[in-house]
Amino acid sequence: MWDQQFIHTERGEFEVFTQGTGEPLCITHLYSEFNELGNYFADAFVNDFKVYLINLKEAGHSCRANTDTELSMKETVKDLDAIRDALNYKSWGFAGHSTGGMLGLVYALSYPDSLTKLLIGGATATKTYMDHEESMYSPNSPLNKKLKQIFSVLKSPDSTKEERKEANREWGEMSLYNPDRWDEYFSKPSSGKVVQQRLDYFSFKELPDCEIQDQLHTISVPSIVFCGRYDAQCPLVFSQDISRGLQNSNLYVFEKSNHFPFVEEKDQFADMVSDFKRLN
Repeated sequence: MWDQQFIHTERGEFEVFTQGTGEPLCITHLYSEFNELGNYFADAFVNDFKVYLINLKEAGHSCRANTDTELSMKETVKDLDAIRDALNYKSWGFAGHSTGGMLGLVYALSYPDSLTKLLIGGATATKTYMDHEESMYSPNSPLNKKLKQIFSVLKSPDSTKEERKEANREWGEMSLYNPDRWDEYFSKPSSGKVVQQRLDYFSFKELPDCEIQDQLHTISVPSIVFCGRYDAQCPLVFSQDISRGLQNSNLYVFEKSNHFPFVEEKDQFADMVSDFKRLN
């Protein structure tokens, strides 16, 4: 189980879960809520780092947002840096997956001196991934029709708990290289449910103008970028672009993974985390 604590900052109070020892590492996701069960992605780092798994505003028992703009990535990284300051760290590492990775890039652009290292996975630095035919979010993808059906279930106030659970599983299976291994991969209880308010803000207010690829050349923090070869959410090409855009980056491609290499290729992922630990 992860240890719960509350961090008081000038930007509000935040619920944080910690586990592990060593160099401090910040982990969060743009629209997920965590609890003492931890998270599959964050769990992969606890043998090498002291991990701070953070509930952002509107998630878990963290403070509420006074305005919708507080849910933006630019405002959220201000919250993360306030948490770092409250913990008395001069700097720390950051690891993020999917939109958590996008958030990490914005953090590095906004507060380069606050980060010792950066790990970004299954992410993008541009809204154009929504139009890429290999992304399930594109209308040109053969997966898109099924995805829209799943979203309609998740957003409907009439959907039962079981229907939502099944829809989430279907979404997850679409993001696996071997969907038949779902029960094997996700047998351990974990957390990370969607915070709809944060997802809606990202989808409708922030994503339409999300273009930071041409700014990445200013980021010099030692970085690792990773992606599954068959990522159906943020296709590999976008991680390749991120890695090329950063000044000091290594790209890791997981050959038998879709969007979740940290469960699909756990041993190889652990090797990458060890390499990340040695970055300086």
